[in-house]
Amino acid sequence: MTDPQTPGSSGFDPKSNPAPDLWAQSATNSGASVSDSSREPGWERATLEKLAFSALQEQRSARRWKIFFRLAWLLLIAAVAFAALRQASPSASKSAPHTAVVDIKGEIAAGAEASAEFVVAAMRSALEDEGSQALVLLINSPGGSPVQAGIINDEIVRLKAKHNKPIYAVVEETCASAAYYIAAAADDIYVDKASIVGSIGVLMDGFGFTGTMEKLGVERRLLTAGENKGFLDPFSPQTEKQRAYAQTMLDQIHQQFIAVVKAGRGDRLKTTPDTFSGLFWTGQQAVEMGLADKLGNLDYVAREVVKAEDIIDYTRRDNVAERLVKRFGAAIGVGAVKSLSVAGPQLR
Repeated sequence: MTDPQTPGSSGFDPKSNPAPDLWAQSATNSGASVSDSSREPGWERATLEKLAFSALQEQRSARRWKIFFRLAWLLLIAAVAFAALRQASPSASKSAPHTAVVDIKGEIAAGAEASAEFVVAAMRSALEDEGSQALVLLINSPGGSPVQAGIINDEIVRLKAKHNKPIYAVVEETCASAAYYIAAAADDIYVDKASIVGSIGVLMDGFGFTGTMEKLGVERRLLTAGENKGFLDPFSPQTEKQRAYAQTMLDQIHQQFIAVVKAGRGDRLKTTPDTFSGLFWTGQQAVEMGLADKLGNLDYVAREVVKAEDIIDYTRRDNVAERLVKRFGAAIGVGAVKSLSVAGPQLR
């Protein structure tokens, strides 16, 4: 009996029958045709175009936002500049007759709104305007730096002679020390009956921590080159020689203050032992003592004295940008340092 697996027999011979290979080829060709038919011609290009279009849209959107923010910043800067120009430059209406006003409010100090830099610039602008009939210094200040007050006082005297226009001081709440130093140069001083006026004196304040430091076991290690370089250091003891030196300096500044008041008030001043003692008085008492001339406010002076009821403010103030810088700048650090240091001479 013949083995069906033996070649040459009547059994199935895979080599002699090509059907399986044809079936495999047919299946392969069939699969390829199905895959090719499922994708349309040019699909790769369409996909790339979509990706490119999407990227272009994102770039355009980013460019629009960038332009928007730039325009917003430009508008903000323009608004700040416009506000600053409005505050700094006189308006066209100032050609008409009017009473010019400059505020002196708060502490009189360098960098403050009542600094000599701001006040002097404002006074010059006011008196240079042909329409201004007189200048009123509207004062509400407890005092401050004798240097700043002295600069303003000297400029008042100079401007009165140059422009031949009267300068009046009108006191609201307070006109003390350095503020009165300024007011003394005015032609006349007007006060409210309850205003606080005077305090013609000088002070230098500070703190001494030497005893406290010893109790805490803290040693102050201050190195100086010069015998008096650590003069008035709050953590070091003060010698009698240093105290005497400081007192001599204060006395000299006090005499300068007294001379300015006498020169400004002249025969109107009724001197008493208390006049230059550092005391202060009500507006009504100040008029009686010759420290002020009359009772009156800004409107009264403009209407009855200057005869120009229109009031225009020439005061120089910080613009919006400057205020932001001062608020968020280094003021905090400076304040911390000042709290531990000794202040210079003050007219308060």
